[in-house]
Amino acid sequence: MSQHQPPQHNPYNQPAASQQPLGYGAPPPMPGQAPGQPGWPMQQPGQPYPHPAPAGQRPKPGHPVGAVFLGLLASFVVSLLYTGITLATYKDQSESQSHTLYILHALLNGVTVGALVGLVGRSSNGARIAAAIVAPLGAFFGYTNAIPLVIAERETPAFVGDMLTADPFFPAKAWWGSQSGTELLSLLGLVVAAAAAWGLAYAIGRRRS
Repeated sequence: MSQHQPPQHNPYNQPAASQQPLGYGAPPPMPGQAPGQPGWPMQQPGQPYPHPAPAGQRPKPGHPVGAVFLGLLASFVVSLLYTGITLATYKDQSESQSHTLYILHALLNGVTVGALVGLVGRSSNGARIAAAIVAPLGAFFGYTNAIPLVIAERETPAFVGDMLTADPFFPAKAWWGSQSGTELLSLLGLVVAAAAAWGLAYAIGRRRS
């Protein structure tokens, strides 16, 4: 005569745990966990936990606005020094010496602006483009600002005022050198300044980023 077993208390209607041997298939559910609900993934032995990148390895942002401002200031100072040197030594300069001084001034302007922009602006492309514009402008204005001062030292300030009133672009025409055949030399100074500024800003900014 068979005996009937009393029904077991099973609130979640789970299957009997003895239907699968231990070690095979899905692990048994944790107490209070619904069947079929996956638990937290277990970390495999020998696998390191993922860590975020250290703060020191993240690219450091630059300051493009500050870099351009410093570049403008440095270009103005270098141009002012060139104007002063030209005014003080123009009587003793030959034509070749004057041309060499102009190219050296353009190179120094580009190197100074490019170094500052690379240090402060770092990897900013906008700051590099600005450096390639600021440096040639510094080379140009350094030369054109010296022209009225030299004429004023030879003649009188009133003469320079009358000359600029009659032709405000006279210093720019003297820089271009249309009457002396130095157009290529004038353009070479701008190219040297722009290339030095952009190249140095790129090299220093890439190293510091």
